Amino acid sequence: MDNAATLRQQVKQMLVENLMLPCTVDDLGDDQLLFGPGSLGLDSVDALQLVVALDKNHGLRIPDPDTARTVLQSVRSIAEALERHLGAQG
Repeated sequence: MDNAATLRQQVKQMLVENLMLPCTVDDLGDDQLLFGPGSLGLDSVDALQLVVALDKNHGLRIPDPDTARTVLQSVRSIAEALERHLGAQG
């Protein structure tokens, strides 16, 4: 499994565990929208929990709502942000 796929799996695991989703990691698609119409149905409280979990677990800080809207769109967008963040560190 490549690094991007590993990150996407970790993001899915984080979503299921931190947000207590009524689904499994395998039920989540990489491009499934997390917020808004036709999405997984997450809300602002879920967004806050995600921001905190990303900072706590990976040191990825999301400084403002505009950045949050971009990063928290899908599993893939979160994994890509993590990949950029981890690449900048190392």
